[in-house]
Amino acid sequence: MKKVFCPKCAQPLSFDESKYPEGKVLAFLCPRCGARFKVKLGRKEARPAEEEEREAIEPEIPCGSIGVIENAFAYKQELPLRLGDNVIGRKNKDTDGVDVPIVTSDPSMGRKHCVINVRQDAGGRFIYTLRDFPSLTGTFIRNTLVGKKERVRIDGGEIVTIGATTFILRSANPDEMEDS
Repeated sequence: MKKVFCPKCAQPLSFDESKYPEGKVLAFLCPRCGARFKVKLGRKEARPAEEEEREAIEPEIPCGSIGVIENAFAYKQELPLRLGDNVIGRKNKDTDGVDVPIVTSDPSMGRKHCVINVRQDAGGRFIYTLRDFPSLTGTFIRNTLVGKKERVRIDGGEIVTIGATTFILRSANPDEMEDS
């Protein structure tokens, strides 16, 4: 028996994987929340030990995250940010170049909608800058449209809306108060 988890509510679902060939795509309906999702059967490739050692030696610096607010299109998600440009957009199997993919069915969110740049100043504090990718529906900070070529500095607790989806910036600066 194989166990999969609902991406919306984390409800475990079990099935007999031996009844299906490798590479088969199975569709599931979560009995708890009604979410529909697919799982492709196959073997995970083992990662070389060298890669695992490198990750253990060079840990990713926590640079903050975005917290997606649950709505009719998306469930609650916490997605990490990294240093440099973080392209944010709708997760799609054909989307390349998105660093922070939001799992959503929001048709008004672009595959590449906006960019949050994360950098550190000389004191080690994180500085966050937001810009539109450009998208068709725009990027909003506290219900104010960000101009097509405008770069706006944002702080922890800032509310950003892309399409019909809203997220909150969660800063990695320890002294920043957040309204979430």
